[in-house]
Amino acid sequence: MKSYLFYLAIGLSLTACNNHTSNNNNQNSFSPDSTVTDSSYALVQEMAKNVVKSGFNAGDGYQEVWIRDYNTFIRLAYEVQPADQIKKNLLAFFGLQGQDGNIPDGFVTKESLKGKPSDYYTIISDLEPLLAAHKNTVETDQEASLIQAVYKYIQVSNDRDFLKTMVGKSSVEQRMEQALQFLMEKRFDKEHGLLWGATTSDWGDVQPEHDWGVHLDENSHLAIDIYDNAMFLIAIDNFMELAPDSKSKWEPIRKDIASNTMKHLWDEKNQKFIPHIYLKGSPFPADFDENKIYYHGGTAIAIEANLLNKEQIKTSLDKMIANVKESGAATIGLTVYPTYPEGFFKNKGMYPYGYQNGGDWTWFGGRMIQQLIRNGFIDEAKEQMKPMLDRVIKNKGFYEWYTKDNKPEGSGTFRGEAGVLYDAIQMLEKPGS
Repeated sequence: MKSYLFYLAIGLSLTACNNHTSNNNNQNSFSPDSTVTDSSYALVQEMAKNVVKSGFNAGDGYQEVWIRDYNTFIRLAYEVQPADQIKKNLLAFFGLQGQDGNIPDGFVTKESLKGKPSDYYTIISDLEPLLAAHKNTVETDQEASLIQAVYKYIQVSNDRDFLKTMVGKSSVEQRMEQALQFLMEKRFDKEHGLLWGATTSDWGDVQPEHDWGVHLDENSHLAIDIYDNAMFLIAIDNFMELAPDSKSKWEPIRKDIASNTMKHLWDEKNQKFIPHIYLKGSPFPADFDENKIYYHGGTAIAIEANLLNKEQIKTSLDKMIANVKESGAATIGLTVYPTYPEGFFKNKGMYPYGYQNGGDWTWFGGRMIQQLIRNGFIDEAKEQMKPMLDRVIKNKGFYEWYTKDNKPEGSGTFRGEAGVLYDAIQMLEKPGS
């Protein structure tokens, strides 16, 4: 996910943090025999509202507002937070936008940094003088996430005038296109016609070559994956809907990206997306067959990007369910299966079934639920969402991720989880929402 291994940057240990969390919550561990009824929907929605009422940062372990997360709970935030604050957060990302169009991951107030390391927050702007930001350069989803977030805000608010809001000398609409253009100019591989990023596990932002692993350098292994490109496709679709005059430029690009994604990343024989296309070699041993790994999160986003037909969606769901059964995990939020072996990532938090290496994340599992609903798999969606709702109720809150035996880990009050579950329930209860 985001590099919530940010803990390491400020001298904390992710492992220690996770152990602390799990020790405090073992008494709330999930019971596989428990059942979830429709009454759970109202309870979880109310819990989600209360969590998002309390702030915009990703969770109680993180002080920043992250665009990757904000994108997934902005609809809920609009229901429980002042509209002006929703817009202010979006405008902050545009105010911190780079000259080349890139978007940072997250921002904090400069005041909050007193007495803390400041070399992580290197992005500052005269347009947002009270804020500082950072960018985890291994990932290629910040720009797409912001465009998707703007789209969702306008969907729920009908505030199309927001696109005309000036941030410096450019409007929001112009800055959205600059963000898309950044990806085409700085993160586009011409040989394959697709976006690239660093090697990560599925949708994650931790590369294997470093103890922390969130910044590109000479040791990084550049690669193409499904998540980055599916997020880009969704962002292009959103932008073209908001700015119809842009279609003549972006529709052909969208068509090419979609075609190239299926040409290069879809394994027709095995009906799955391959993990990576490496541009200059793999960071993993030559005898390691990475293509056996199934990427749950990236597949969910690919479905959202309309890359798979209904038959392929059903096959994908069946594979996810089989992976859950074989691994012993609790939900289809299981990041990857099988996991990368011990030691393949220098970051100690990336052990098998840890963090983004097979950790169970409702933050993405919930998005798969949404896509099942959108594509008519209602009964399947309800069934697969049951254990996700159940553990929220059992643990009395939303957590960043869960272990294979379903114990909560990482940050509590995790707003991304709250947001995706809230939206999924809304889709079930109010079709077309």
